[in-house]
Amino acid sequence: MTCRIAFVLFPGFQQFDLAGPMAVFELARLTRPGSYDWRLVASAPPAVHSSAGVAWPVQGLPRHLGDLDLVMVIGGDGVDAACRDGRLIAWLRRASKSGARVASICSGSLVLAAAGLLDERTATTHWSRSRQFATDFPAVRLQPDRIYVREPAVRQLGLPELWTSAGMTAGIDLCLALLAHDHGEDLAREAARQLVVERRRPGGQSQFSPLLDLQRPDGRFGALLDEVRRDLKRDHRVDELAARACMSPRHFARCFHAETGATPAQAVEQLRVEAARAALEGGSTSVLRVALECGFGSTERMRRAFLRLLGRPPAAFRPGGVGAG
Repeated sequence: MTCRIAFVLFPGFQQFDLAGPMAVFELARLTRPGSYDWRLVASAPPAVHSSAGVAWPVQGLPRHLGDLDLVMVIGGDGVDAACRDGRLIAWLRRASKSGARVASICSGSLVLAAAGLLDERTATTHWSRSRQFATDFPAVRLQPDRIYVREPAVRQLGLPELWTSAGMTAGIDLCLALLAHDHGEDLAREAARQLVVERRRPGGQSQFSPLLDLQRPDGRFGALLDEVRRDLKRDHRVDELAARACMSPRHFARCFHAETGATPAQAVEQLRVEAARAALEGGSTSVLRVALECGFGSTERMRRAFLRLLGRPPAAFRPGGVGAG
């Protein structure tokens, strides 16, 4: 059966957020005719300008939602205004109850959150929007380091299947996963090969961009994080950090997450991984010494952290290094 897709655009959308997913489904359709069909829709037809200034022809938001199998909201700089588009928000709420799957690319997840579709559910977004997302939508279980997240439908509660992705290229990862879900791994691998991308990308967003903007001079926890960075071997558990910040552990953890988009433990782990990576790339000391100096306690704990955040083991960052470490 054909999967009928509505790509939802708004003024200031990012063209690559649309082109990447469209390319995945186009390749699938070339290999398996009739597998996907799509239309471009928006709340203000007949044309929407992208952030690059190019006008894209669009249809109005469909009235007959039974004609759709997948609603995908594209991201971009215009997302903040889109979150205030009452007509679009109301339509997305209706679409979520129609039985269609709902997805977003990059910052398009903020529009889904503004419509209340992500409350008490897990989602991700572009790393640069994580702090805003966590502040504006605390009811969403944000996972800022994920490339994409799939939330199964909960039919008894009327909740749709949800897919959210991180940055622009992560939209391709999401759509390859959707393709594998719909038509199997063989077709997804072939599409990835044609696009010259990995079928399954290792690691999370932090391997491409800083997960946390820890250098903010105006940040409430900047001095504390500088202290952590200067002495990575010290005990930096939540209770200890909260005491240094003169806050209760629970209040500290909540405020820290609201400002940085991550938990204190995630921030400490990233600082340790960044320091360890730099030391390993310098090649001046052993893997064990790096693990101890950076506060991991053992090479195995450091290895697990590297695989989680960077998708590769510590030995891969030694000069000429490959394989496990």
